[in-house]
Amino acid sequence: MSTMTYQQRSLDGATGIELVIALYDGAIRFLYRAIQCVDEDDIRGRRIAVKKAIDVLMYLQARLRPELGPRPAAALSDFYAAMFTMTLEASHAASKDQFLEVIACIRNVREAWTIAARDPVVGRMLPRELRTHEEKFIPAPATKPEVYDGEAVGSRWQA
Repeated sequence: MSTMTYQQRSLDGATGIELVIALYDGAIRFLYRAIQCVDEDDIRGRRIAVKKAIDVLMYLQARLRPELGPRPAAALSDFYAAMFTMTLEASHAASKDQFLEVIACIRNVREAWTIAARDPVVGRMLPRELRTHEEKFIPAPATKPEVYDGEAVGSRWQA
């Protein structure tokens, strides 16, 4: 009999982009846990929850692929760094309001990923380790470069 958890089973059939969204959900869940720990004056629990949230942000940042879209990757990198800093500040101040601000920011980007998930081309541009088995064998689409501020850049990017 399998010892897989419900969460593990629910992600079995997930697309790569759904896995990214699940990572955002995890970070949000850990931040809510940190808020609960603030309420309970549980310093150790807050630190553990914050570490887990930061681990998710660092994982997402480490998987960026700037060679496929320098500007979007740079924007996401800056976002992850800001969330990292804001999370540490919220923890240091034991501030529920600051944690809620981080959660709101992460939810906004999560919503953007939810919208992007509707585009099947986006899923094929994820890093291989975030793609499902089936997605790994679908070639990335050939696209024309997009132009940002007069500079041609690839329209394919990873997060």
